[in-house]
Amino acid sequence: NIAASNFIVFSFILGSSGLYYVLREFVGLTPTMVFLGCGLVTVPIAVIVFRLIPKETVRCLFWLMFRVLYKVRVFGSEHIPATGGGLLVCNHVSWLDGILLILNSERPVRMIAWAEYVSTGVSGWLARLYGTIPIRPEDGPRAIVTALNTAKAAIKNGELVCIFAEGGITRTGQLQPFQRGLLRIIDGTDAPVIPTYLDELWGSIFSHRDGKIFWKRPRMWPYPVTIVFGEHLKNPDNVNEVRQAVETLGVKASIMRRNHELIPARMFLRKCRAARSRLKIADSSGQELTGGKTLIGTLAIKRVLERLWLKSDEKNVGILLPPSNGGLLANMAVTISGRVSVNLNYTLSDKDIRYCIAESGIRHVITSRRFLEKKPVEFDPATQIIFLEDVKEKMTGADKALSAIAAHAVPLCILERWLGLTRIKPTDLMTIIFSSGSTGQPKGVMLSHHNISSNISSGDQLFQIKRTDVILGVLPFFHSFGHTLMMWLPMNVDCAAVYHFNPLDARTVGELALKYKATIIAATPTFLKSYLKRCDKEQFAHLDLAIVGAEKLPQTLADEFNAKFGVIPTEGYGCTELSPLAAANVPDHRSQGITQVGTKLGTVGRAVPNVCAKIVDADSFVELGNNKPGLLLIGGPNVMQGYLNNPAKTAEVIRDGYWYNTGDIAEIDDDGFIKITGRLSRFSKIAGEMVPHIRIEEELARIVEVPGSDEVEIKLAVTSVPDEKKGERLIVLHKPLPKSVDEVLKELGQCHLPNLWIPSADSFLEVASIPLLGTGKLDLKGIKDQALNAFGPAAPGVSS
Repeated sequence: NIAASNFIVFSFILGSSGLYYVLREFVGLTPTMVFLGCGLVTVPIAVIVFRLIPKETVRCLFWLMFRVLYKVRVFGSEHIPATGGGLLVCNHVSWLDGILLILNSERPVRMIAWAEYVSTGVSGWLARLYGTIPIRPEDGPRAIVTALNTAKAAIKNGELVCIFAEGGITRTGQLQPFQRGLLRIIDGTDAPVIPTYLDELWGSIFSHRDGKIFWKRPRMWPYPVTIVFGEHLKNPDNVNEVRQAVETLGVKASIMRRNHELIPARMFLRKCRAARSRLKIADSSGQELTGGKTLIGTLAIKRVLERLWLKSDEKNVGILLPPSNGGLLANMAVTISGRVSVNLNYTLSDKDIRYCIAESGIRHVITSRRFLEKKPVEFDPATQIIFLEDVKEKMTGADKALSAIAAHAVPLCILERWLGLTRIKPTDLMTIIFSSGSTGQPKGVMLSHHNISSNISSGDQLFQIKRTDVILGVLPFFHSFGHTLMMWLPMNVDCAAVYHFNPLDARTVGELALKYKATIIAATPTFLKSYLKRCDKEQFAHLDLAIVGAEKLPQTLADEFNAKFGVIPTEGYGCTELSPLAAANVPDHRSQGITQVGTKLGTVGRAVPNVCAKIVDADSFVELGNNKPGLLLIGGPNVMQGYLNNPAKTAEVIRDGYWYNTGDIAEIDDDGFIKITGRLSRFSKIAGEMVPHIRIEEELARIVEVPGSDEVEIKLAVTSVPDEKKGERLIVLHKPLPKSVDEVLKELGQCHLPNLWIPSADSFLEVASIPLLGTGKLDLKGIKDQALNAFGPAAPGVSS
């Protein structure tokens, strides 16, 4: 075959050379005229080819154009059946989704599309050419049924059909609920459902990111697109099963493309250069740095650290600094040096801090004298301390000059190689964050570069970060949310960040928000309540996104915050092991004729892009499906690598490579919204019944709340101790109450709670303060210890 092909090709070349010689020497044509004549001759040939094979010709033209505009990677094409009918069910992200699928499928695909867009003009001609099945919802149920029956007939005839089961393009970036029509199509056909996922298209010019389509600059060129075809589903019971399969493909898509992505450190270099003369970071000390100065400072600190302190074999570096410019620059310097940052929790005891240092094998800790004056720490003598003040003092003119040249003049490709960033793999360890230790000793959570970059991508897609945004960071960098979404996210996208070290200092937070026109803030409900009481409306005038986590958001607080500042707090969900973001509510989308729900109060929202959630039985791990309470598992590229030096504990919580056992009890509704109903460790088994502590806490907090009070501290907590008769006994730790225990119990009895959920009067213990962690969350271990000391087997009963 090869020999025959070469013979034919070279024969034509020889013949063409002879023709060219004759036309030039005997006819007298110039080379320009010869080539023009050849071109004109091909016109009728092209017309004939187009008339004979129009579909293939148009497909070839589109393929050539899209090869220039898009860089498409396809995975799982072997799942497309070679023969016979099938139904592709795909997420819908942009206006070009259908064309991309047609061009990248090995077999012809008939699309189901809204008739209004495929009935007239060129689009109508193309739709008829490729057998597109128009659907007209505005014509009523009969028209819809007709379209679905047409699709079913096509599948029975051995054709491939594709439906975008969400019923429209996503306006929020999240996977929308699936419509039931897909089940009608496959009913009685015995054809497979092929889950399909289009990844990376959110943010392209044909998506609805930023609330507009087309009129925005391409983020990159050629634009990357990943298409994943999944394993067949046979006779799915419901649309949620299909949606789960498509959502899971989003996880696989992110994992499959990770080797093609830039790690956060490389993105940091690019975004600093892009903001060379624009504000990039500021803090409450008054220091402001542009992107250029941020990069220069990072490179200069790296030079000094490596010259004077950090050895080449030193992998993990401790950082003990609050949210500030200095804290950020120290983190950036450690990371671009190829080392692992370990932000130490300064709210822990000295003993626990020393434990974290020893567990991580840390030799040096970067901090500042000014910080240690406010928060003294007794380090182990073997630990060497690097003070930022000393780094600044040891920084020479050469350090600054060379760093400035590298930041502004050296090409990025050379700078990255010089820094060694091109040798770092996405799966390499980037940071160790110690969990808060709410139930015991802190655990070191190991997060890779891809863990962090995937979570940054999810947050950027979900919250639609703009160049004009200013993030107000008040969460500490030892907190996973503060580390990933308050520090690394603004360093990897086009926005600015402003930091303050004390989230409860509402006065300063308000002043910073006003001065820098902050548009995004992340906080706990406790912090929000403080801002609600002590910040003026004008200070949050530019705020349009308030992200809330760590605690359940009370509905009354959300309503009051919205009434004063005009912003509905967005409740999200995550944990250190998930890098941390896993789910979030987003503002609803409403436009002419289209409404997409992004928020359901009382839930933590839908899974973020490229992350999936499912509910399983807590004992058997059998999947339960929607609208049934059970154990929440989260799967995604954001799932940690594991616990530091603890493979046994890692194996307990990570299943099948990327499913993390959250330990939370939740349920998922048909729209994909997750409602947390409790934590497995925050349930008591009393007389064989599961009793949720959080539900009781919510009712008690409402009963003891004083109207108009400025108090923002947590006033009570529910825990349990062993009980010989019923298995466990509920205990309520509380600060001084405005009502007697009897009055509280009387009102609690009117809340329609089961009798088993009502603590006895002698189970209330008054304490000076409720044990809390540095993140503001309940210290469950400390609460449990106090209860056991007072009510345990060796302690006498205590009553208020």
